Amino acid sequence: MSAPQPREARARPPPVVTVPPSSRLPDMTSMPVGRTRPRFPSLPLPDLQIDSQKLLFSLSSFIAAAITLAIAFSASLPRPWWALLTVYVTAQPMAGAFRPKALYRLGGIATGAAVTLLLVPNLQNSPELLVLCLAAWTGFCIYLAVLDRTPRAFLFQMAAFSTAVISFPYLDDPTNIFETTIARVQEMTVAILCVTAVHALLQPWSATPVIRARVRSFLAHARRWTAEALGSHHTRLENEHRRMLAADVTELGMIAIHLPFDQRWAPATKRRVTALQQQLASILPLASAAANRLDRLRDGGGLPAELEALLDDVSDWLVEEDSPLHQAGALVRRCEAMAEAAEARADWTSLLTASACVRIAEFLAALAASRRLATRIGSPGRPNLKPSSAEPFALARDHGVAALAGLATATAIALYCAVWILLAWPNGSATAAFAALITCSFAAQDDPAPVIGRYLVATLKTFPLAALYLFVILPRVDGYEMLVITLAPTLLWMGYVQADPARSPQALPMFSCFIVAMGFLARFQADFALFINTGLAQLGGIVATLTVTKLFRSANVLWTARRILRSNWAELAQLADIRRPFLADRWTARAIDRLGQVAARMAVAAPGAALHAADGLADLRIGRNIIPIRRSLPYVPHDVRHRLGAVLSGLTVFYDARWRRGHAHPPPAALLEPIDRALRSLLALPLDEPRRRALRALVGMRCNLFPAAPPPDAVR
Repeated sequence: MSAPQPREARARPPPVVTVPPSSRLPDMTSMPVGRTRPRFPSLPLPDLQIDSQKLLFSLSSFIAAAITLAIAFSASLPRPWWALLTVYVTAQPMAGAFRPKALYRLGGIATGAAVTLLLVPNLQNSPELLVLCLAAWTGFCIYLAVLDRTPRAFLFQMAAFSTAVISFPYLDDPTNIFETTIARVQEMTVAILCVTAVHALLQPWSATPVIRARVRSFLAHARRWTAEALGSHHTRLENEHRRMLAADVTELGMIAIHLPFDQRWAPATKRRVTALQQQLASILPLASAAANRLDRLRDGGGLPAELEALLDDVSDWLVEEDSPLHQAGALVRRCEAMAEAAEARADWTSLLTASACVRIAEFLAALAASRRLATRIGSPGRPNLKPSSAEPFALARDHGVAALAGLATATAIALYCAVWILLAWPNGSATAAFAALITCSFAAQDDPAPVIGRYLVATLKTFPLAALYLFVILPRVDGYEMLVITLAPTLLWMGYVQADPARSPQALPMFSCFIVAMGFLARFQADFALFINTGLAQLGGIVATLTVTKLFRSANVLWTARRILRSNWAELAQLADIRRPFLADRWTARAIDRLGQVAARMAVAAPGAALHAADGLADLRIGRNIIPIRRSLPYVPHDVRHRLGAVLSGLTVFYDARWRRGHAHPPPAALLEPIDRALRSLLALPLDEPRRRALRALVGMRCNLFPAAPPPDAVR
């Protein structure tokens, strides 16, 4: 029986809650029969689409990580988390591209360990000198890595990184440096071998299909814009498209380095790719040269009817998918016959017509040869190639940019260590190690500061997740099996992010923060003070790296692009100098490579920037015109040789002045007269093949340097 309530409580009416009309719910029971009840808006479900290839990559990396942890725990390695972190640092989305990098990384680890054992025991009594030596060694490795620009650069990067992570944590107590070095080498080697084996088994992808697809895309794109250019349908972004094709030519060589790891006949295949690169490299200047001559003819009064018919047939062959190769041979013969007939007339319009026909013929021959080589990529048997075509495709190198990257790395490491020693910070060694990791990872970029800033943001976002695992989840985990199951969701998610090209830069800071902050050891330790100190060490390394990068690597992308253009002008001046020897194929390869490098950087240039005034394609065409002129010098009389030498001397002075000033100023008017004199001298001689090539080169040079000039005297 309930207790009696007071009178005031019994008399008080129940409270009335007033609901605004807009928030009242409809009375379902009073709805008339047959009337549709109102439906409430439902929240849209997120569209979750999972890429099977990215998921397979993440699963492969996780299996490799699980195997690595099992080996590290069973072998009682002192730092299993280094092995786990190495798995994800070295993982790559394509197994065919990963195997050679794995070998380079193993070589880098061995080199870094040897340098550690050479420096630390001998300089342990002079910590300042030891720090300077380690900083200088790391900067030298980064210099070589930036200079190399091939997968071999991973060897130098890993040598620098392994030296830093082995040496810095033990600078204050190097007594057990030998055992420590052996342990670090074992941990990182186990990780690299595991991730290589697992990815090779679960993702047996080959570089050969990638090369085939890239070549098919290049040829299709080249046919399309060449047909537009020959038909005077120049697009607004034509030069940008051509520059991007130049970047594809360079990238083919990067992929071809992985071919020896794909199949037993890959050395022959690599020779085919090198020959294919040389053919593709000639397609760019030939097609643009043909379009340049046709533009000059159209500006001068129109194209001859015979040439118009030829261009229609060439365009039809280019735009047709899988056009027969035998038709290209017939078109080449028509072009050559028309060129010989035009050169016999010896007037300026005929010379332009002959030059256009010759360049179209050479372009068609190179395109057909590229298609034949592309179909043979990956097939067994050794190719029947000339020895010269097997020479490696040379890449352009910039010692200044590489030296700046190495100097910035060495200075950064020296400053980290100076702050660490002066403050006597217990976790300062970790700061130096993390700073070395970040500096080595992004040293090859023009301006690493924005990437390092995003690295810092991703690290801050991952710290709460690491704390959740360390202090909430892992204390309830017992045994290796439960540890792997517990880590699976997070590591699989991070691995999926790593496989996504748009988000892959976030993966490295997420992995490093998550793995290092928890510090996987044989015995679990949840020390909050250690967690905070380790986190501060990571953040300190990132902030210090970002600060030093802004101080020493503040040069922007356009500065690097201007350096690349100046290097090209310097080589053109040397190419035109008859006192210097020259290798035509190597120069063409470097010029194409520079064209691709500039293409990647011109996207950030303002529309009115002076960088757009530098036409890299015109410089490439002029360089390829210098080559036949130099080759013809032994086959002409002395007076003609003197006039050709005057043209080359003028080009040397012109491009040397461009290199010194750093601006793409127009050629001097005084250079036009030597070109015209050399043209008249060659036309007065019987034309054999070397002289004919020199004559065509002079016509092309005049069109590129002085497109608006009137026809030369006595060549009308």
